[in-house]
Amino acid sequence: KTTFLPDEEIFDDTEIHYERVAKRLKTLAYLVDGATITLTDERQEPVKTVTYNYLGGISDYVLSMTESKKPINEMPIKIDGEKDGIRVSVAMQYTDGTDESIFSFVNNVATPDGGTHVTGFRSALTKTLTDYLSNSKEKLNFEREDFREGLTAAVSIKIKNAQFEGQTKTRLGNAAARTAVEAVTLEGLNAFFSDL
Repeated sequence: KTTFLPDEEIFDDTEIHYERVAKRLKTLAYLVDGATITLTDERQEPVKTVTYNYLGGISDYVLSMTESKKPINEMPIKIDGEKDGIRVSVAMQYTDGTDESIFSFVNNVATPDGGTHVTGFRSALTKTLTDYLSNSKEKLNFEREDFREGLTAAVSIKIKNAQFEGQTKTRLGNAAARTAVEAVTLEGLNAFFSDL
């Protein structure tokens, strides 16, 4: 249980923005499998309480990001694994849209500028789909950007000693993260495509 009240002697602005806290806790509930998070705001009557619990975890997060779009694969492809002490979770779904949307996280903190973990994911996706298509009866020509069209994905890793580029910590720089995400994603996507 976490309860907090900012000290007016220390902070200039002590206004707690409910929407910001709620959004952060909702995202955290998606990222931590099995977590139930309850937010209670007692500043007004009636007391406002909301509970977040997503059994599908990161897959549910992707579904929430694609709910206004028409999906191509009904349920997101979910991949979980670990390599060299780095825990990797990936969920991805294609829609009939044209934009790519990749949401990335390191130790449950958003990395809006991506980083090595996103590079590893994209590399594995390109390699797997290129290999899959080269073995198909029809010879099709695709560029790597084609594989990301209409893609919504979430890439979340847990890593010790995360190294970020710059002060804002919005981009991961660990080379090991790329290797781990690429290996786990390759294995998961190869298993998915071998079942088709």
